[in-house]
Amino acid sequence: MKRALKWIGIFIGVLVLLLVIAMIALMIWKPWAPSFDVAEPGDGGQRITEDGLLANYYPAEANSPAILVLGGSEGGLSGGTDAIAQTLNDEGFTTMALSYYGAADQPQIMENLPLEYFDTALSWLSEQPEVNPDAVGIFGGSKGAEAALLIASRDTSIKATVAAAPSHVVWAGIDMAKPWAMAKLGSTWSADGEPLPYVPYGGQPSSREIADMYRASLVAAPDAEEKAVIPVENSAGPVLMTCGEDDTLWPACDMARKVEARAKEHGGPEVTVLAYPDAGHLVQGPPAKPNSDHYNNLDILGGSIESNQAGLEDSWPQVVEFFHAELG
Repeated sequence: MKRALKWIGIFIGVLVLLLVIAMIALMIWKPWAPSFDVAEPGDGGQRITEDGLLANYYPAEANSPAILVLGGSEGGLSGGTDAIAQTLNDEGFTTMALSYYGAADQPQIMENLPLEYFDTALSWLSEQPEVNPDAVGIFGGSKGAEAALLIASRDTSIKATVAAAPSHVVWAGIDMAKPWAMAKLGSTWSADGEPLPYVPYGGQPSSREIADMYRASLVAAPDAEEKAVIPVENSAGPVLMTCGEDDTLWPACDMARKVEARAKEHGGPEVTVLAYPDAGHLVQGPPAKPNSDHYNNLDILGGSIESNQAGLEDSWPQVVEFFHAELG
């Protein structure tokens, strides 16, 4: 009887997990959307398609510091990601907003995405005549923050990293179109043709909050967490992270503090965490324009509109100053 009850419990746990994963896609990633967005370059920008890349490039003055900007699981090249690149360009940085999956001729699923693609983007960026190749940074939000921390741990040319709503580990991939199949996905990232160690979706969430699924997955697979941890100590430059304690997508502040703790434990770079108690997942980038669609949706992944806007207003000047201080 006990054995039967155990198997029933496992079955129920798996069923709950699959339902939660389906909710992720339905509530957040909108698999019915016809396509991924690819924003047109703004004023002063240009579309880059060289070397297999897809990006919007915003040059600054000669010998300027440069920043690679990465979006998250929304894929393509979203207007929000492009806006961050344009805003940093206004501050005197040469910037490159990069699409790394979801656009035409790119993978449509976040699984085994090659890190070599980012290597190509960084090489292209560093070779531009406007850029000081000794002053290159990276900005990433959400899954882009996971990528940014991972890339910086592998590439010593990156002198400053900003990770908004980050992860301390490599996670399993994401499939917007088939959320029911996500439990079978492998690693989000690959290198040298091999998938990186990752934390699979698992465990039994205690609520319908998506972030609780991630918490349960970490509890269910401590060995996988240890193997999948991002070695931030290998980064050449300091790290700044922003997060909201009321993040309902994933536990960004808990994971940011794990990044900070690992850096201290292993003699890594200086790590700063800007945590906002009443904010959610969208403390990423510059403040939203009042009454814009972005402003009105700031609370969609936790916190209130006002608390998220306050977090943006407080964190963004610190992000800009951080890049100025570290990149010149």
